[in-house]
Amino acid sequence: MAAVDLVAVGEAFEDLVFLGLPRLPRLGEEVKTDRFRQGPGGGAVITAVAASRLGTRCRIVSGLGDGAADVLRREGVDVHNLRRANEPHAITAALSTKRDRSFVTFNGVNGRLESRFAAAARRESARHLHFAFYPRDCRRWERVVVAARRRGISTSWDFGWNEGLARDPGLAGLVAALDYVFLNEKEAPLYARCRRLERAIEHWRGAARNAIVKLGPRGSRWVADSIDVSVPAPPVEVVDTTGAGDAFDGGFLATLLRGAEPAACLKEGNRVGALSTRKPGGLAGLPRARRRR
Repeated sequence: MAAVDLVAVGEAFEDLVFLGLPRLPRLGEEVKTDRFRQGPGGGAVITAVAASRLGTRCRIVSGLGDGAADVLRREGVDVHNLRRANEPHAITAALSTKRDRSFVTFNGVNGRLESRFAAAARRESARHLHFAFYPRDCRRWERVVVAARRRGISTSWDFGWNEGLARDPGLAGLVAALDYVFLNEKEAPLYARCRRLERAIEHWRGAARNAIVKLGPRGSRWVADSIDVSVPAPPVEVVDTTGAGDAFDGGFLATLLRGAEPAACLKEGNRVGALSTRKPGGLAGLPRARRRR
């Protein structure tokens, strides 16, 4: 495999995004729109493309449809496709208003990938491993993460929202083993098993080596034992928020891997996440590296 700085491991989807809906449909209703976008998505896909556009050497480990794999290669991302012949790729339909979204997903090959992810992660030699999926066996993944550290590889995880994971007794050990945990303002209380965000942040200060809390239009916050840094988000005209959190991850990690300070990592994560919302879908709005004058 080619040498890379960042490997994103996680599920991929063919996104069918219905945009500009006046509201989400109620049961038995049909809501129509003239705006639609189709393309590859999923946390690992968006994070890898976001970081690649900023000049980071990236690889994705996922179960990709042929079209999605071609798109990623054109974006300069090295592809390790775990989908086998005759296995269906996953599909997500997103119903998007200006302020909210709902999803329906056909999981396809994704339900078969966790053991393949683990085997691939054990063989990777990149500088950083980023995981973007729901781990069904946290204790196994804790061992994978610890083994990566022994090989000199740093790690991060964006779990997304999953109520079952919040009840997993192995989650605390996995979180403690990771170098960085990405959470949004709703996930932070969920996994801390409390209601208030500020109380959750204090939990993460002790539970994680570094917790990166994404606060939407209010920016982001880096919390650790000796770090507490907040950076506001830039204002943008929002078209579609699909994948904005994963875009943040890509911007943050690309900046982190250049050796930047916490505030700079948060600022770039905020910028990339915000700019991603200006166009529909997860990839179209992702910025490219700014030219130096």
